[in-house]
Amino acid sequence: MATIKELRCTVCGRSYQPDEVQYFCPACGQVGTLDVLYDYEALKTQLDRDALRTQKEWMWRYRALLPLAAESRVPPLRVGYTPLYESGRLAEALGVRQAWVKDDGQNPTASLKDRASAMIVARALEQGVEVVSTASTGNAAAALSGLGASVGLKIVIFVPATAPEAKIAQLLVYGATVLLVEASYDVAFDLCYDTCMDEGWYCRNTGINPFTTEGKKTAAYEIAEQSHWDVPDVVVVSVGDGSIIGGVHKGFWELYQLGWIQRIPRLIGVQATGSSALVQAWQNHIQPQDMQPVDAHTVADSISAGLPRDRAKALRAVRETKGAFVAVSDSEIIAAIPQLARLTGVFAEPAAAAVFAGAQRAVQSNLIQPDDRVALLVTGNGLKDVKSAQQSVAQGIRVQPNLSAVHQALQDG
Repeated sequence: MATIKELRCTVCGRSYQPDEVQYFCPACGQVGTLDVLYDYEALKTQLDRDALRTQKEWMWRYRALLPLAAESRVPPLRVGYTPLYESGRLAEALGVRQAWVKDDGQNPTASLKDRASAMIVARALEQGVEVVSTASTGNAAAALSGLGASVGLKIVIFVPATAPEAKIAQLLVYGATVLLVEASYDVAFDLCYDTCMDEGWYCRNTGINPFTTEGKKTAAYEIAEQSHWDVPDVVVVSVGDGSIIGGVHKGFWELYQLGWIQRIPRLIGVQATGSSALVQAWQNHIQPQDMQPVDAHTVADSISAGLPRDRAKALRAVRETKGAFVAVSDSEIIAAIPQLARLTGVFAEPAAAAVFAGAQRAVQSNLIQPDDRVALLVTGNGLKDVKSAQQSVAQGIRVQPNLSAVHQALQDG
């Protein structure tokens, strides 16, 4: 395992020992999300990136860079090492030199959130925790429910009652206790944290628990390894709470500290226009501690957040890599579902398809240049929200069961 050197606040820079705080910086409050940091100079001398070829093809191949003891139990589900597809047609459509899709919808519960939940479940097992809880619009909840079920942990979920029915059903199938909160995600988030503090449960909430980043950063490790350590110029990530883009940034930053990559890609965060607090903060040079909540509303429920909980890491990710935040409308997001699928064969839920619409916007705004090599991080499978997919396409052609009817339909079509 990588021995934790310190926990450092992303806002004020205060340093804490691993057993000194559990969740966030006491001085800054919840905005003061913590970085889990290691002795990178020591790791540089101890680790060999080429040795990864002999490891399992899932996220635990990077165990030497993760905060778990060597003997600690991890969930048995195969999380991570999802495919990175190169797509010439996608590159042509975007007008860039080269393009890839990282399909994290192939994780066990069909989203990137499995990475964070696998880490949290492993940490819970290591610490003898009996109950783990999270607030979610669906994907983080499904991930925690599925990973928890794989090891027999009790899981309690706080989810907005307006979440897609398919996502709620997934939680119930896994046997989680599901509390449908008659309010927004942000209200459910605070209620979950308060309940965890009251009941003594382990809280997985994004931004609250710094170890979610440690799971999500493995997506960046994989992009680097799968591109033979010659990382793309740009990585495009959909953003709600900001935890994924923060994790991706930390992953690339750590590889750079180790000397395994020569540069960190520019990170472009994509938000829905109706949930674009980070876009506004980036455009107006607002610091994370000064951000105010917005009234979030978008079809892309997975990236709906009034006040992004990992906003400090998200803003840092974009600012330090000289990237950008862009906003796209719900209509652009819905249109991106079939556009991305027809170019790459990857079926994405609305929040994940948003990266294609965002990449288009970034190209139009000269944030992505024609000579750039671009990777789109697809965070969730389209089967998560079939209703939105249905809205994005026309109906099939009804025909009578005979050849003449088929020929006529094909001719008319």
